[in-house]
Amino acid sequence: MRSSILLSASLLFPLAMSACEREFLAAFTSLYLNAQTVGNSSLLTNYMLQNYTYSENFTPANLSAPTSILNKPLNSTNSRVFLDPYLCSAFTEIIVPEPSHPYVLGVRIEGNGKYVTKMETLVSDEGDWLFNATGTAYWNSKESWTPIPLADRDTRDVIKAAGDAYFNRFGNVNITVPFGTPCARLEGGAYTDTNMTNGETCHLGLPSNVYVQDRRYVVDVEMGSVNIYLGFPGLDRASETPAPDSHTFRVEKGKIRYVHTISTCEHPGCGLNGTYIPISGGKKGERGVATTRLRSMRRGM
Repeated sequence: MRSSILLSASLLFPLAMSACEREFLAAFTSLYLNAQTVGNSSLLTNYMLQNYTYSENFTPANLSAPTSILNKPLNSTNSRVFLDPYLCSAFTEIIVPEPSHPYVLGVRIEGNGKYVTKMETLVSDEGDWLFNATGTAYWNSKESWTPIPLADRDTRDVIKAAGDAYFNRFGNVNITVPFGTPCARLEGGAYTDTNMTNGETCHLGLPSNVYVQDRRYVVDVEMGSVNIYLGFPGLDRASETPAPDSHTFRVEKGKIRYVHTISTCEHPGCGLNGTYIPISGGKKGERGVATTRLRSMRRGM
């Protein structure tokens, strides 16, 4: 199986590329999904720049180490891919609802058109914010993320601005977020339109004094989507360090249609100990969590 993967990859990756093409990003992402499925990080070695950087949950890590998530075989067929030739970056969302050890992964890469220079993996599992991979897979399957027809595509700037408005609103109540109707938010395994009415909005309350910095983007104009990697201040109540986080927005005709989050925490249950503590500090309707999950054997299972 490995030889066939390497052969197909060699056909997909030209020896030299003058610029970053969508095909380069698609080829590497496909190879990555194969490598994750079989749990063999060495399949990526020839396509990583010699001094590439790799991290898991924003912590520098060794891609080839036995503890690397890439060396754990995972069924990666339930995935979405977003490609950004302009920034030569890509994002892959993977949902693994395996009973033995469920995961939701986010993988962001940067490249130079020939090699990948950076890979940032978010590993979300039990104990993380509202984690429920079965719920994530179920509600994700109800959504439509097909390519936007050419005549209806928003510009790159419009798509990116929609995602930025969402986070800018966290620190400024006067900013208007372009939520559409319908709009649904999939946060961990929790969904805002469980009755599938297509009449819900995403106006569910947002923080008002949280300032989100260090945003890294993947904007896919064809898919009408922007993924933003960021450190989320205050999400893990037991940590002063912003929590590694990913938000992906689907934008249709300038309005946000879907929001997907992958939020990781250093401490079990994000330091809440099973109590409901909204990010706002208690304002009605704002984000919170009511359950705690143990994660003491996170990687050992």
